[in-house]
Amino acid sequence: MRRTGTTRRGALTATGALALGAVLTGCGEDDKGTGRPVLTEAEAVRADKALRRAAAHTGALALAHYDLVSEAHPDAAAGLAPLRAAVRQHIGAVAAGRAQPPAAAPGPVSTDRPTALKELAAAERRRADAHAEALLTAEPELARLLASVAAGAAAHAYLLTELAEETPS
Repeated sequence: MRRTGTTRRGALTATGALALGAVLTGCGEDDKGTGRPVLTEAEAVRADKALRRAAAHTGALALAHYDLVSEAHPDAAAGLAPLRAAVRQHIGAVAAGRAQPPAAAPGPVSTDRPTALKELAAAERRRADAHAEALLTAEPELARLLASVAAGAAAHAYLLTELAEETPS
């Protein structure tokens, strides 16, 4: 019987594609031929700050979701702790030391543990997608960082999906 959903091979392929995209984005020495407008230094700094702020906010939403799932399902809290800690580190990396206001909780979570874990996996996939989309406009250094964070979020989504499938209802 063939499994459906996220597979290890699929997650690793997506992670590799994101990393390759980030490396290729950062390979050029100049902006000629990239299709991106050449920004003044002030515009580039503002754009960088806006991307970092958006990435930190996305991470804060994921962190709040982890907290909600941990509160609703205390038996899952120990398993979620390393992933939650990684999300906190991702926020610190993209925020570059700037304090971020906490994000509003994303809403109630399911009382069914596997469903709550699948919802959390979906939130991580959305986080990975948001960071991958930001790669298109980010400067090379930030693009590499966002690619790494997107790959981490994709790996979290995979792990959470697997955990949800292993968890009895």
